[in-house]
Amino acid sequence: MSRDHVQSAERPAPAAGAPGRTRPDAGPASGGAETPFLELLARGAPAEAYEQPALLARAEGLPAERITALQQAKALALRVRAELEGRRRREAELSALFETAHDLAGLRDLDAVLQAIVQRARSLLGTDVAYLSLNDPVRGDTYMRVTEGSVAARFQQLRLGMGEGLGGLVAQTARPYVTDDYFRDDRFQHTHSIDTGVRDEGLVAILGVPLTLGHHVIGVLFAADRRARVFEREQIALLGSFAALAAAAIDTANLLAETRSALAGLERANEIIKDRSAVIERASEVHDRLAELVLRGGGVHDVAAAVSQVLDGTVEFTEATAAPGRALESSRAEGHAVRHRDDWIAAVAAGDELLGALVLRGHPGLDPVDQRTLERAAMVTSLLLLARRSAAEAEQRVRGELLDDLLDARDRDPRLLRERAARLRADLDATHAVLAARLEGPAADADGEADARRRLWAAASHLAATRQGLAAARDGGTVLLLPLAPGDTATELARRTARHLGTAVHEPVTVGASAPVEHLTARPDTVAAAYAEARRCLDALRLLGRAGDGSAAEDFGFLGLLLAGERDIAGFVTRTIGQVVAYDERRGTELLRTLDAYFACGMSPARTKDELHVHVNTVAQRLERVGRLLGDDWQGPARALEIQLALRLHRLSGGTPPPARH
Repeated sequence: MSRDHVQSAERPAPAAGAPGRTRPDAGPASGGAETPFLELLARGAPAEAYEQPALLARAEGLPAERITALQQAKALALRVRAELEGRRRREAELSALFETAHDLAGLRDLDAVLQAIVQRARSLLGTDVAYLSLNDPVRGDTYMRVTEGSVAARFQQLRLGMGEGLGGLVAQTARPYVTDDYFRDDRFQHTHSIDTGVRDEGLVAILGVPLTLGHHVIGVLFAADRRARVFEREQIALLGSFAALAAAAIDTANLLAETRSALAGLERANEIIKDRSAVIERASEVHDRLAELVLRGGGVHDVAAAVSQVLDGTVEFTEATAAPGRALESSRAEGHAVRHRDDWIAAVAAGDELLGALVLRGHPGLDPVDQRTLERAAMVTSLLLLARRSAAEAEQRVRGELLDDLLDARDRDPRLLRERAARLRADLDATHAVLAARLEGPAADADGEADARRRLWAAASHLAATRQGLAAARDGGTVLLLPLAPGDTATELARRTARHLGTAVHEPVTVGASAPVEHLTARPDTVAAAYAEARRCLDALRLLGRAGDGSAAEDFGFLGLLLAGERDIAGFVTRTIGQVVAYDERRGTELLRTLDAYFACGMSPARTKDELHVHVNTVAQRLERVGRLLGDDWQGPARALEIQLALRLHRLSGGTPPPARH
């Protein structure tokens, strides 16, 4: 505990209404613990401030349960704060990327743009140093071009031969490399000059990504720390995006240099500069429009529509499987749009992952700058898809965490659970069904099985998001919590879900559903019990040879009593003979007694009339009425077995019919 915290705990409690302080004893011991933390969240307080309520509570001698509640509320608040900070960080990353793209669109000073790229890369990755090197084709090495955060002059003047050090290896292989401890990493060719410069700068962890134009590496963009650090995959992809923008800036600057050189050497300089300026202005306009589109929340099809207007043609976004394979691979390998018959194909890719393609239809004649416009649009589309994917994955994780809490953490505050669900557009007070889903297709190996499970979880998460439900991976399969629409049944929901997930993953998926459950937060074990029932139903479907189907416990008749977690005997009796019971109660008849005697007499009307001491026609009339109430198949073997079981359960539960008259 810090000295300031100790002093705060020893001070007397502030007067009621004192600004900036919230008493931890507000409300009863079992509730209100979240209030001070909500205030801290609202004003964006630092993480250390979340220790204050518990410290004040201990200082004031509040009960142990109150302090425990404050500690639990603090943990939840810190998780919410971390999630909010993560979202703000992703927004900052996208904003920086689009600001850089905007700078590129209005490029006038290459040094300023490269400096801005290096500064933003250092800021967003949170590293001590960021720098950019460019290849020197004359000397056959690479040299420092821009640095940010560097303090060593020798480091700022380094030149790396191809293949030397981490940067030289990136420049030579055109692949990103990362090390969490440079001097202990023997993958790189260490030289005295490079190691001395790195040691002077005090660098330990280094990440380098190539700056490429087509097949050619023109330089390397680095992010480095003066301490051991592991760079995450998202951080590598982010630095790669900045590298793509830096390469584009250099490429655009080269185009400008070529234009100025042509103006100086050609007699038609005036016409050329006008044409070139018009083209560049149009490219700038395109980038401005694309940046504005993305910042307004536009989608990939909006980007395609905007480029269609600029290029005076039809541009469409297609999935990778729908684009011409050879042309798409060529575009990804070269980093340029390629012609395919009368169309142009620009690959939409992020690193080694192919996300789709932008296709310009029926436009065989395309000048180089329009070609670059199509390529830039493909780059913006890839950034947009990555951003949307990150947001979707974040929401899926949040939905899964909430469902895990409903299943496992049974001491959660119901109000907090409802608030978390409301933020995900889910209503925990509505009627739901819990579904257990599992793949049935054979897996070639462990990796194939893991991939299939990930695809099932992704499909289930998407379904839950569109249905205002929740989904999580569990027990080798997936569990879903989906609301039931009015008039819908758990059986119909299970079958629809099995069909939907099977279509999405291209493999049979078996789905077992619980009976409908309500008020999920009222009892701590409601969701867990329903999930256990859904799993028993799933196991029953597989044992019965109905893999790839969906069903609920109520579909199994009296077997449903064995599957149901709470043994809903009253529900089974009502579903089976409830109409007969209600008819007798309304009209004072003896259909139930007649039905019981009929089965006891081996389904013989003659013996039944002797048992009841009535005429055989009376027995026939009563059985005819039973048939109208229960359906024509009530005497079939399966139905008859269920009806007899329901009669016995009804009798055992206190619904014994009066004795027969003699």
